[in-house]
Amino acid sequence: MQKNDKFYTFLLSHKSKNKIYIRKFQVSRSLLHFGIVGIFLFIGIGALSLGVISILRDPAFAGTISTAVQTRVKAAPVQQSEMIEYQRPAESSEIAVNSGGPVDNLDNGEDSQIDSEVMAIRKSADPETLPTMWAHLGKINNEFGFRRNPFGGRAYEFHPGLDIDGERGEAVISPATGTVVKAAYTGGYGNMVEIDHGNGLTSRYGHLSKIDVEVGDAVTRGKLLGAIGSTGRSTGPHLHFELRLNDKPINPRHFLPQEPADLDSIKK
Repeated sequence: MQKNDKFYTFLLSHKSKNKIYIRKFQVSRSLLHFGIVGIFLFIGIGALSLGVISILRDPAFAGTISTAVQTRVKAAPVQQSEMIEYQRPAESSEIAVNSGGPVDNLDNGEDSQIDSEVMAIRKSADPETLPTMWAHLGKINNEFGFRRNPFGGRAYEFHPGLDIDGERGEAVISPATGTVVKAAYTGGYGNMVEIDHGNGLTSRYGHLSKIDVEVGDAVTRGKLLGAIGSTGRSTGPHLHFELRLNDKPINPRHFLPQEPADLDSIKK
């Protein structure tokens, strides 16, 4: 074999009868080097693959991976809806007492900006327009957020307001000044009143047995809106109180004071 800067030259000889034949051929140095490197890479990758397969087949390794995955799953943060999914109570066919409201699974609760938006409204808005008093005092049968379907079964749904217990005919008042923008039967709300308080805030009062205001009425704090009932999607007399910011439901407790501890004595 001879070589120069660009080629390797190979001389091959073979003997035929009384003659000797010599054949010469040249191979590019870069091509030959590439081929040699490729052979070694092929051998190395093959050996590595065999090693990985043998490790994966090792029972001890499989057990280690399983433990690591379980630890990661337990440590991972869980969204609110997932928490409820895994914390479901024992299955029951009983219908919840004095509960209900619209099916609103398109909404999934509040985002991280709600607190700052509420704070800004509290600072800039007229206090009389803020719903900081209870439209009706009673036991809270359902809070804002995901809950079990009040009509039974295992289904869960998003509840966009508070279900406040009450007797049919008891008064429902406006918790702030505003303008009535809706006063009519409205699907799952039943007889419903909606008030616009400005600054993107609106409030809704559902399941009323009667409505005492009309669209366009200007209401003040304490104004009678209607009476407790069980119209619409409801399992019994109660008030569905809902607060919305820019037409998205938010927890009314952002504005409401803590309810009295002894509601029975206050009603008496």
